[in-house]
Amino acid sequence: MTKHSDLNSAAIAAHCATGAAHVAIEVVDETGSTNADLLARCASLAGPTLRIAGQQTAGRGRAGRPWVSQPDASLMFSLAWPFKGPLHRLVGLPLAVGVALAESMTALGVPVQLKWPNDLLKDGHKLAGILVETQQAADGGAWAVVGCGINLLMPDALEQQIGRSVSAVPWLAQMERNTLVAALLSRLAGVLAEFDDTGFAPFAERWNTLHAWQGQHVKILDNGQLLQQGVAVGVDELGRLLLRGEDGLQTILSGDVSLRLARE
Repeated sequence: MTKHSDLNSAAIAAHCATGAAHVAIEVVDETGSTNADLLARCASLAGPTLRIAGQQTAGRGRAGRPWVSQPDASLMFSLAWPFKGPLHRLVGLPLAVGVALAESMTALGVPVQLKWPNDLLKDGHKLAGILVETQQAADGGAWAVVGCGINLLMPDALEQQIGRSVSAVPWLAQMERNTLVAALLSRLAGVLAEFDDTGFAPFAERWNTLHAWQGQHVKILDNGQLLQQGVAVGVDELGRLLLRGEDGLQTILSGDVSLRLARE
């Protein structure tokens, strides 16, 4: 099995599709957070930039929650990408990124599903998380830093540290690591370029095809407080969750709400 220490920017670039050939690739052994690193440099970046670390000591998920990982068990990277802007056009971007990662993994022999708004599930448990952070650009455009954390292996000690059941993909852990990163980057680059032109609308059907909880009774929580509940019926052209409840069809915009199955 290849390890994070085998990551090499030239080897990743050599395996990328032509649509990702313009992406600068940075490999570091360790950093606090690849998302934070790139956010601090957006104004000076020449173009799309991938930053991947063997270990992140301050990796984070949504709402500042920590992302617990361990070298060689996780694949963690961030991709800074310039968009035409303005910022409000990036609504739905985390869901489009989910589509890109899910389609990549399915093509690599690992079928996964999507949980709104930004998780990948395998066998009903979380396999990967997505954190998108945005920044206005001086030219009126916008930068998005797309952070991805994927559990390749799940040692018992790490699962205990996380404190809940999670999933892993040992099959992908066996892949040559640079080839795996290149496959994910190639699909991501294509999706981000398409999203910049079209927004989320063309991705809605692709997302709904991968929807893990389609037709399931779910509840929407905000800091542990129940906001709404109903039947999840997919997402609309803006990436809002469609929830059928007693009062008809409601739309839920992401923010910092959590989605749970009603039986949990």
